[in-house]
Amino acid sequence: MALMDKMKQQAAQLAQKAQEAGKAGQSKLEDVKANRRADGLLRDLGAAVYSQHAGTSTDQTAGEIDRLVAELKTFETEHGPLDTSDAAEADSPAASETKEGETPPEGGFTL
Repeated sequence: MALMDKMKQQAAQLAQKAQEAGKAGQSKLEDVKANRRADGLLRDLGAAVYSQHAGTSTDQTAGEIDRLVAELKTFETEHGPLDTSDAAEADSPAASETKEGETPPEGGFTL
């Protein structure tokens, strides 16, 4: 009987760890969704401001800018400050190039 009790205890521990991992994964997924929403808002805000500076704005552009800024402020109160660093820089081909003196990635390929 001691063996069965030990197996049940281990199964319960594994189930608990799986639940914790699931909760952590769900939290991460929600963070990613929220960040995508913020990225979309920032993009729309940039487009609206650009249209003002380019002289192609409409009568609704100023109201749209105010609405987007308000949504971004709400986002910051719920999720913390926005990360306004340019994430595209890390994905750009120039960022992945090897510098002189560095060894190329495994396989020895260089472009």
